[in-house]
Amino acid sequence: MQPLAAHWFDGRTSQARGVTVHLLPGPRGPSLLLKEAGSGADLLELDHRAVGWPERWSSGRAPRKVAVDLREHGSLEVADVGAWQAALAAAGERPRLAERMQTRWPVFLGVLLVAVAALFAFYRWGTPWAATQLTRQVPLEWETSLSDRVLQDLDARLLKPSKLPAARQEALRARFDALAAQIDPGLRRYPAYRPTVRLQFRDGMGANAFALPGGMVVMTDGMVEVAEKNKLPDDALVGVLAHEIGHVLHRHTTRMVVEQGVLNIGFGLAMGDVSTLVSFGGSLLTGLAYRRSHETESDCFALALMRKAGLPAQPMADLLLKIEDVPPEAAGNSWWSMLSSHPETPQRARELKAGHVQGCA
Repeated sequence: MQPLAAHWFDGRTSQARGVTVHLLPGPRGPSLLLKEAGSGADLLELDHRAVGWPERWSSGRAPRKVAVDLREHGSLEVADVGAWQAALAAAGERPRLAERMQTRWPVFLGVLLVAVAALFAFYRWGTPWAATQLTRQVPLEWETSLSDRVLQDLDARLLKPSKLPAARQEALRARFDALAAQIDPGLRRYPAYRPTVRLQFRDGMGANAFALPGGMVVMTDGMVEVAEKNKLPDDALVGVLAHEIGHVLHRHTTRMVVEQGVLNIGFGLAMGDVSTLVSFGGSLLTGLAYRRSHETESDCFALALMRKAGLPAQPMADLLLKIEDVPPEAAGNSWWSMLSSHPETPQRARELKAGHVQGCA
């Protein structure tokens, strides 16, 4: 390799010294040797890590000269840009990925596609898988303790004791217990997870039913009243309870907490120092998507459990439509559905009546 003519500013004087630059191959990359121009005397030798190597550039944006940072030994200026690049290549220097991204569009686009694919895989499969595995480690005792505290808080703020007659409550609770007795190992996502599912009634929050972690299912008087007002059989209420048992056995509340934590960590690592609004918005939309998938899982579970118990799913579909007060043929807004925590009710009702929910295994 021919030596390169350069000017060395050693940092001790303002006068540049004429030198020749020799780039020598090394195990970690080229080393740099400076010799006195004319006499050829050795002046300075630096290994690869002691030099601030300039970034590469595209052929269409080459600078007029190359400036090399020699750290405490000053700096070096090389006028022959093409010769510098050729000497680096001959000495075994290989551009880093970041440099190739800056100088070659195909490399940049390839890395971008890989990054997008990795983010999608993390969102679609990575986060749910991680949440499922981490949820296995959460003890049942923690869930039941949390459930008791949440119900106490709801009782103090939003709910009141049920006004349903005791006989009506006992009749529905008997149906609930009979349904829970039909759960076999094939319906359990977590085979070792065996909470005692129990039904509570409360007044308030309109027509509603919800599951708390650890086995607690709550149905409001309003839900029972809507079914009775529309002359729907108790199978409609039993179907809703089957759906809530699905939330319990799939540990959806616990998984949602874990998924949100995994998402926040993932967004922080992937997006770095971005605005809180962007991070929160992305986490919110993906969190809603996971909640919709939880609802679909519970619908699948309810269908399977009702089928095993020999009960129809159509009354449950009719009850959902009555609660939402929408016709079964109604079509939802796809943009609005992205901001919903539940799949569209008309679609859910049609699938329940057909006996198959899209997304069931």
